[in-house]
Amino acid sequence: MSNLILLFLCLFLGIFFRKMNLFPKNSSDVLNAFVINISLPSLAIYFIPKIEMNASVIFPVLVAWIGIFSAFAFFFVLGKNLGWSKSVIGALILCAGFGNTSFVGIPIIQALYGEHGIKTVMLVDQPGSFVALSTVGILFANLYSGGKVSAKELMIKLFRFPPFIGFLIGLLLNIFSFEVSKDLEEVFNKLGATTVPLALISVGMQLRVPKLDHDTKYLIWGLLFKLMIYPLIIFVLYCIIFKQRGQEVEISVLEAAMAPMITAGIIASAHKLEPKLCNMMIGVGIPLSFITVGFWYLLLQIF
Repeated sequence: MSNLILLFLCLFLGIFFRKMNLFPKNSSDVLNAFVINISLPSLAIYFIPKIEMNASVIFPVLVAWIGIFSAFAFFFVLGKNLGWSKSVIGALILCAGFGNTSFVGIPIIQALYGEHGIKTVMLVDQPGSFVALSTVGILFANLYSGGKVSAKELMIKLFRFPPFIGFLIGLLLNIFSFEVSKDLEEVFNKLGATTVPLALISVGMQLRVPKLDHDTKYLIWGLLFKLMIYPLIIFVLYCIIFKQRGQEVEISVLEAAMAPMITAGIIASAHKLEPKLCNMMIGVGIPLSFITVGFWYLLLQIF
């Protein structure tokens, strides 16, 4: 219960601080930078060594990869049939293909499953979302914007990304069964613990529900895929076809149901792929996802 209170309190505080102008206008950028460069790498270094590596870890890792390719197939076919522009299709692929598995996902999963659930989130988030976004996501962004990017540039960006570096360090610690000192481990734990409050306050500061206009039809299709169709794909694939059960699979379905990833929206906007639509996907998707994730959580408990 305390985790749920923390979740909504921090989200409310972010909105309150923005409305009252209590923080500088770029505060969300500063909080984002702290979370990305310090909190998330620390979280990875703390939790990844504690994960028992077995065949089941492939299910959370594949969530983001299945997501981006499913979004590409869905919106490529739909967009072509309905005569949408390349920029609209590209924007929807990026925004609906990647979930907010860290800034929104970590707080929600911690609230529902406690700290133990964060181990699974790290697998969805690091080798899943961030690696897929930094490679396939960038490729799609360039494909639909007409830009070019080399494999070397992709690899440089990936291996310079702090959360991914933290994941690699944690993975090496896990593989070689190397134990860091209790004091150092506690340092990483406390730094990682800043992820939830800072991420939620940042999301609250950035949360603006835009006015709906002629882009509404694209928004509806994008959020329908992101919040309902894609988690249904993961649910059917994991729970019915592969007959998997357990917390890791439940969290995988819930992470598939998270709101559009803010970073993916930023990348799409930077490539001039319908920036307004991208902002609408994030602004409407985040508050709406609290309802739809609740639906998927209840469904998983019944199933």
